[in-house]
Amino acid sequence: MMLELAVGDAYGAGFEYVPQGIVDKFNDLSRYHKHQKFNAGNGRYTDDTQMSLAIAELLLEGAEWTPLNITTKFVEVFKRDSREAYAQNFYKFLTEVKTGEEFLQRINPESEKSGAAMRACPIGFVPDLQGVIKYATIQAKTTHDTPLGINAAVAAALMPHYFIYNLGDKKDLGRFLESNVPGNWDEPWVGRVMEKGYMDVRAAITAIKNQDSLSAILKESISFGGDVDTVGTIALAAASCSKQVKKDLPVVLITGLENGQYGKDYLMGLDKQLKALFKIN
Repeated sequence: MMLELAVGDAYGAGFEYVPQGIVDKFNDLSRYHKHQKFNAGNGRYTDDTQMSLAIAELLLEGAEWTPLNITTKFVEVFKRDSREAYAQNFYKFLTEVKTGEEFLQRINPESEKSGAAMRACPIGFVPDLQGVIKYATIQAKTTHDTPLGINAAVAAALMPHYFIYNLGDKKDLGRFLESNVPGNWDEPWVGRVMEKGYMDVRAAITAIKNQDSLSAILKESISFGGDVDTVGTIALAAASCSKQVKKDLPVVLITGLENGQYGKDYLMGLDKQLKALFKIN
């Protein structure tokens, strides 16, 4: 999961909110692309992966799942590997705060955007459904304490959970989500994906239901245009756990993913540790 979500994130980062004509012309999975305006893309992942990494590490540490422990981990992971690929105001906020406690004191957690959903997928490893909902809700409330923000995060966490624990057919993913969290999750997404978290999740579900391979799912995720690094992150995190999806990401995207201290090899190690911890074959 962790490797695939990072590929989806890093590939999508080159296309985030660029004109649709650029997406249509270059979204062929042949290589990573640098964003036309920002220092993003080119195989380097963004905040989607970095915050997912923080969630995964906290699960592995077995720490009590509290807002303070979660925000402390967010600060720790950002400070050790500071990167600018966050929303501008949140990046400034993270550079200023020094502790999880200060994070909670200063944050305005009233967002409906995608931040809580983009990082929620590793929670899908939690074995019981109510546990997934609880963990996803608690982490969402630290930054996105709104019905739309929380529901998007819970849905994003339940997507890989559905596949990891073989709860149903790929075509029934949306209906499964609708039975457990408010939202029109089974309604196909059409058009550009904007800033609300539920949009990213619905677009990811649509790509997974429409396609049967990781490469096709990634290509469709990016084809929507807009906030596509998050669509790619959520879609590949979930689809990589499905036995119905062919694991065929292009080698160039695997080898081209950044591999520094917290890069490709580190992410693959987290995958192995999560599977071992939760006894996933």
